[in-house]
Amino acid sequence: MSFPLSLWDISLWLAVMAIILLITSELISSYSQYLGGIIIEKDRLRLVALMLGISFMFTVILRAMTPLIE
Repeated sequence: MSFPLSLWDISLWLAVMAIILLITSELISSYSQYLGGIIIEKDRLRLVALMLGISFMFTVILRAMTPLIE
């Protein structure tokens, strides 16, 4: 039984999630005064988005190096 997701699918998911989280962190930073009861740590959200972005870059490098290895 093989893994149902390919490296391409994982890379695409990482890229989309990183973009969504970065946009969300920027929107929260500009509207933080209107959020009243919602507590979201902007720095942690931005850190997770950057980690997902770095993971995406790792998968891109891995996909680029795979033909050279085989």
